[in-house]
Amino acid sequence: MKKSWIILLFISHAWSGDWRVTFKDQCALEGTSVLIGCEFDYPRGHLVTSVAWFRGQRLSDRWVLYSLSTQVRFNYVGNSRGNCSLAINNLNRADEGHYFFRFKTVFNSWTSMRPLHLSVKELTAVLEPSTVTEGQEVSLSCWSGCATRLQVVWYRDGTPVPRQVFSASIKDSGSYYCTVLGQKIQSASVALNVQYAPSDVLLSMKPAGDVLNASAVTLGCSSHANPPVPQSGYSLYKDDQLISSGRDHIISPLQPRHSGLYHCQASNNISRRGVTYVSSSGMNLDVQYLPSVAEGSSVNVTCSSTANPANHSHIWYKWTNSSSLLQMGSGQVMSLPSMETSQTGMYLCQTRNRLGVVSSTKVLLAMEDDTSGGRSLQVLVLAGLGVCLFGILVIALLLLWNKLRNKAEKKVQGATRAALKSRGLLILALNQAQVPAQHVSPAASENQHDNIYANVSLSTPPTHPPPHILSKQQHAIDEHDEVTYSTVTIKAKHRQESRFKMEEHDETVIYSNVANSS
Repeated sequence: MKKSWIILLFISHAWSGDWRVTFKDQCALEGTSVLIGCEFDYPRGHLVTSVAWFRGQRLSDRWVLYSLSTQVRFNYVGNSRGNCSLAINNLNRADEGHYFFRFKTVFNSWTSMRPLHLSVKELTAVLEPSTVTEGQEVSLSCWSGCATRLQVVWYRDGTPVPRQVFSASIKDSGSYYCTVLGQKIQSASVALNVQYAPSDVLLSMKPAGDVLNASAVTLGCSSHANPPVPQSGYSLYKDDQLISSGRDHIISPLQPRHSGLYHCQASNNISRRGVTYVSSSGMNLDVQYLPSVAEGSSVNVTCSSTANPANHSHIWYKWTNSSSLLQMGSGQVMSLPSMETSQTGMYLCQTRNRLGVVSSTKVLLAMEDDTSGGRSLQVLVLAGLGVCLFGILVIALLLLWNKLRNKAEKKVQGATRAALKSRGLLILALNQAQVPAQHVSPAASENQHDNIYANVSLSTPPTHPPPHILSKQQHAIDEHDEVTYSTVTIKAKHRQESRFKMEEHDETVIYSNVANSS
């Protein structure tokens, strides 16, 4: 009887415990490891035979459990005597969800009444504000989404940031991220945009160095600014006078008047200590130009030198197209009284003493270019007037020459007839070998053009020689060796009238022989 009581007492004590599993929901960062604390209990007298964690998925009104035994990142770190803790390594977002713990004894099994919820969060870097003006305050905060307070370290482009609250400057622009102290985990990077007025404003010139007139240069303005300076934000000044707006300014062709001190200004509408426009340092543009003179003006070019013994001769030369030297003169000063286009070119002088000869550097002497449109127009107008006047002059000369020629012809014809008539030396003879006048056709008469042949002597015979004198003269003519024939063409004013006269008087051909007495 006593033994039975002891057995009942033991059984009553063994079944007096509670079946339970105790844990808390967890929140952890992606990429970290988490230890889920867990405890379980059961009535005394039971022997735990197995323990396991399951992933739970809610389907309709019930939970479906999936074993984690195949997950290598999940490690059971508890025991079979009440500790059911679970460690999960290298968490990822897919690990977020609901978990159940189950244990079995010889007589029974128990599953947690409710699931454990695991939240997996990302580490997030926050800049307030993310876009600031230089001098404005910036606050850094690292947010995990979990209630647990984290110890974090901040970095900017890989460099540790000492303070989480600071006044922004140009150097503070960059990418920021935070990390959890002691863990290899960092947030995604966020950019801090620090806007500032233009700095390092620079005026440049291309090509650099000395420049000659008739060439071109480009003046460019640049700066560091955030936001960048727009095209309209740049201004170019010459001697404090506004020249143009824009990043680049081209001067072509260069003229001596372009020489001066230039600087540029830049603005992006952000002020620095109340100043919106920032200026560059000045740049002096020195336009070098070749000696040039206007056409027709006088030029004096001087050759100076020092020597011991003193120079005693200076000779000037000009380079020709064949690359040879043409001597232009001597003396220390070469004078060109009236500059012409042919005199442009390269000149040099040579100085000589008893020790030798030294040549100077070459100098280009050029004509001034007339680039003004007004002067070009004047030249065109003058050229047009010159052509018109020349044409009028040519026409007038032609008319005058024609008139003088007609008068001369009339004078010659009148003088010839008067001389022949006054001297009485015309001997008329009808050429019987010619076609008789009455048989000459009008066309033939026209083609003959009233030909007249005259032989004129150089002597002065009497006005009315007697017959015996005529016979002697005729004899003298026959004996004379040189007989001169002169052809005179007389064009009738009315060709038809002339033809009728010739037929009537039969004077189409006239021969005249005059002796040349010595």
